[in-house]
Parts: sequence; C-alpha cells; structure tokens
Amino acid sequence: MSMSLDSHIEKVLWTQDQILDRVAQIASQITLDFKAAPDPPLFVGVATGAFLFLADLVKRVQFPLFVDLVRAQSYGSGTLSNGVPSISLDLKLDVKGKHVEDIVDTGCTLSCLIEHLEAKGVSSVSICAFLDKPTRRKVHIKLVGDGKFYKGFEVKIYSQTFYAHML
Repeated sequence: MSMSLDSHIEKVLWTQDQILDRVAQIASQITLDFKAAPDPPLFVGVATGAFLFLADLVKRVQFPLFVDLVRAQSYGSGTLSNGVPSISLDLKLDVKGKHVEDIVDTGCTLSCLIEHLEAKGVSSVSICAFLDKPTRRKVHIKLVGDGKFYKGFEVKIYSQTFYAHML
C-alpha cells in the first residue's frame, strides 16, 4: 500500500509559490546588499536542514559566490534541542577574511557556529533563516562585522500551537 508524501500534514502554512516568492525577495535584498563586495561571499548552509533553501536562494543571487556546508547539531536523535551544540563536520573552504552568509530555533547552534566562524577569521557573518522562531530564542544572536539578519518567515510558538506569518 502506498502512502501519500503529505498525508501527515495537518495544515499547509505556505504554498510552494509563496515560499519561492519569499526566497526571491530575500535573494534580491542580498544582491543589493552585497553586489559591491570586493570578494565573493561564502554562503554556508547548516547540513542537512538548509540545503534546499540554500540551493533555491543561491540560484537567485545575482553575483559570484561560494557555497559550503557545515554540520552543526544540538538535537541528538530527538526533535528538541539539548542546548549543547557541536560542529561535527567543518567547512572545506577557507573563510579567513571572507563575508559569510549563514543559513534559527533556540539560537544555541547558530551562536556556536558564529563563534566558530569568527575564530577562523571571517570579516563578517550574516544570517539568512528560512524560519525564525524568536519566542524560542535562548541566546542573543551576535552578528559579526557588517553582518545582516535576513528572515523568510517568522513562526510564533505558543505552547504546541504554531502561528506563522511572512515577514
């Protein structure tokens, strides 16, 4: 017996067209903000959750760039963060002196990754989050250099109910 891929979905928050429109808007803003950068920025996706968003985003950015993935985790085998992030697979590309775009729940893993990138000598770190959950934030997200914070959609969480809206 075949089960539908989306049979477990209760409610669709955004259609594919809404998602692609928002990704295009973010890519346009990033293009405006970084097209004059002297060196191509490095877009870092946190594997594996960001790879589809990252792929859709970088296809729409209108300047040369580099892409790399890092594996950072704080979930273990569950669905709730344990608050103790670790980097289990580092970048392949050298980030020293580069502008880095990073693809937020509690912010613990992201903060750890930003510190890791800063220690490698990046000149700036910007965040690009497909979904932002500010009500679950446990740490302040500190951008580096001239970094910016790009958000796709904001998810407000009240107990187990999700309220989401486009930013």
